[in-house]
Amino acid sequence: MPRPDPAPPSMQRTAEAWARYKRLMSWMAVAAVVAVLLALIYLKSSGQPVPIHMVIATIAGVGFSVLLGTGLMGLVYFSNNSGHDEAAHRGEDRND
Repeated sequence: MPRPDPAPPSMQRTAEAWARYKRLMSWMAVAAVVAVLLALIYLKSSGQPVPIHMVIATIAGVGFSVLLGTGLMGLVYFSNNSGHDEAAHRGEDRND
């Protein structure tokens, strides 16, 4: 017999977790901009001319990598803080 889904976490806890995730991502966007600027400064300090294609690739590559990494890690914390992990764990422990 199929098991019913566990009860969803409380809406207030989920709302607080979303607010925390949005604050985290706003700070990580600032961190991505800083990382891009540092990478561009490093390229410029090499003494070689930096073509526009390299600048665009650096902005896209470094910025996207930082945002993707921090976004995914933030979702791990969001899942834990919102109660979704606990609800899933309770569903696994049943021995019906």
